[in-house]
Amino acid sequence: MRWSGQQVLTDGVGEAAALPGLRGLLRSVRTPEFAGTVFHEVEAKSALNRVPGSSPMPFGWTVNPYRGCSHACVYCFARNTHTYLDLDAGADFDSQIVVKVNVGRVLARELARPSWAREPVAMGTNTDPYQRAEGRYRLMPEIIRALTRSGTPFSILTKGTVLGRDLPDLAAAAREVPVGLGVSLALADRALQGRLEPGTPSPPARLDLVKRIADAGLDCGVMVAPVLPLLTDSAEALDALLERVRAAGASGVSVLALHLRPGTREWFMDWLAREYPALVPAYERLYRGGAYVDPEYRRALAERVRPLLRRHGLDRSAGVQRTGGDGFPHGAPPAERLAAPVVEQLTLL
Repeated sequence: MRWSGQQVLTDGVGEAAALPGLRGLLRSVRTPEFAGTVFHEVEAKSALNRVPGSSPMPFGWTVNPYRGCSHACVYCFARNTHTYLDLDAGADFDSQIVVKVNVGRVLARELARPSWAREPVAMGTNTDPYQRAEGRYRLMPEIIRALTRSGTPFSILTKGTVLGRDLPDLAAAAREVPVGLGVSLALADRALQGRLEPGTPSPPARLDLVKRIADAGLDCGVMVAPVLPLLTDSAEALDALLERVRAAGASGVSVLALHLRPGTREWFMDWLAREYPALVPAYERLYRGGAYVDPEYRRALAERVRPLLRRHGLDRSAGVQRTGGDGFPHGAPPAERLAAPVVEQLTLL
């Protein structure tokens, strides 16, 4: 099926149960522009997701217009969420994308409720709202307008350069409500990036996005995450990346080590065994305690990163137009808190 003639005009017509666990299905779409990918268009009953009170996340609400992500990052922490749909956390997560086609309209209704307290809303905390399909579905402009009109602060973390399309809307929103923008950039090595994140824009393209955001007068934090032990964690690699991040105009940086939750762990370790089999024993030792890397490694990484952030002037708070409190839109930890394992890695990611 091609894209033409697929505009959804009304709510409440998607009742098919073609996928277990997937309600409100309207249609499943295949298109030559996205070979090997299926888009499951659904009508969502809700848009705002409350973060559980037990979560360490520094925000209380999220909006996720998509489930699954064509960025196909082998380390993405959100992979296991696809199993809730009876899909797998590996190839299905990369290629079976759920699109909430009515998310903007539903969000506007929820934000209009008298009970809505205009608490900050975070996007990009599960899968990327600016993955490639956003270029076609254009869900984010309506989401941005709904949040702005309701007076709700919001933040966006992305690897997707499609965000550049919405910079005028985001600049206008920032004049009305606090807006935090962040770009996720784990490494500068294009060959390794192509194997780790095959569906993402290149590092130079994301650095250009940082510059475009800064040129639009908006703060832009950069999340250097995940740092991969023995692959991207050398002082030389991090120094070179931070130099480019600073030159692009980033207003702050957060650095987080890789963590491997169930679902992600299996997919990543299979990739590591294919690409870098000699590193498998070291990773098994570093992650023998569970999802988080060994505490000694975290402390060593923090010691390595701290002087690099100072050298590049990236150890300061990044201004005021954000919803987080430490220079990054989601409140991610700066280097001095790298040793603490309590904050969930916001990989898109």
